[in-house]
Amino acid sequence: MGHGSENAPLPHVANDLIDLDRYPIHEDGPARAALLERVRQELAKDGCAVIKGFLRPEAIGPLVREADSVAHRGHRSFSRTNPYFTADDPTLPTDDPRRQFFDRSNSFIAADCFEKDGPLRRIHDSDGFDAFIQACLQETAFFRYANPLADVIVNMAEEGNGFPWHFDTNNFTVTLALQNSESGGAFEYAPGIREDHENFEEVRKVLDGTSDQVTILELEPGDLQLFRGRYSLHRVAPLKGKRRRYVAIFSYVEKPDMVGAPERTRQLYGRVLPVHLERAGLRGDTLLD
Repeated sequence: MGHGSENAPLPHVANDLIDLDRYPIHEDGPARAALLERVRQELAKDGCAVIKGFLRPEAIGPLVREADSVAHRGHRSFSRTNPYFTADDPTLPTDDPRRQFFDRSNSFIAADCFEKDGPLRRIHDSDGFDAFIQACLQETAFFRYANPLADVIVNMAEEGNGFPWHFDTNNFTVTLALQNSESGGAFEYAPGIREDHENFEEVRKVLDGTSDQVTILELEPGDLQLFRGRYSLHRVAPLKGKRRRYVAIFSYVEKPDMVGAPERTRQLYGRVLPVHLERAGLRGDTLLD
């Protein structure tokens, strides 16, 4: 992979990282068209599609090393949250999902920790990547998340960590599995549970373990996942073992200049930038979080 002396850093080229032979996302043709059709069918079925082995096996190492090198900059947070990241409302019944709080403990390595010429950014900026994702989602209004802390990040989780049931702020999330924990860490989701309305009763069933709408997904390093997390309740199960779980997250939204609310940004990354305060309240819908 790449060129240079044994001790020199290797350049990161998209073709060295993405398996473009197997998944030619960068050029029109029958192979790309067939891939698009499959992904669209999976998204239509339950809002989730997985492209197995999207990365070349030799790309995993550089990406994990990059995450390791900036792991100390990740924001670790320990709190109790409901699925909407809102404060408790004592006027609601005690079994309302807005009053169900769970321990949240994991870390996000913010976007500004990753170098422009590093492997993670090379993937994100590779020829045809955004256009392929947009074509998969079949969205005419499609933009990279303008949040300078969150357009491409790495979720880092360690033993005992996990991410309890929640909805995403952005409509479309694309994740790339980089490293799994020794055990645990499955991705679980309830597809489209609030597609048309908040559907609090069914959300409550997911939270108390009585729902029959939950799908469990095991992702392997190098797998690319497209997920409509704005409407599907989801979580990462608690991890076991000493090895960290790394998942890169590429975020897209339906409106330009969206950056996320200051309160939510501070929860996830431990800081806000002036742009978060300037654009507070700019949202694409009226859902709770």
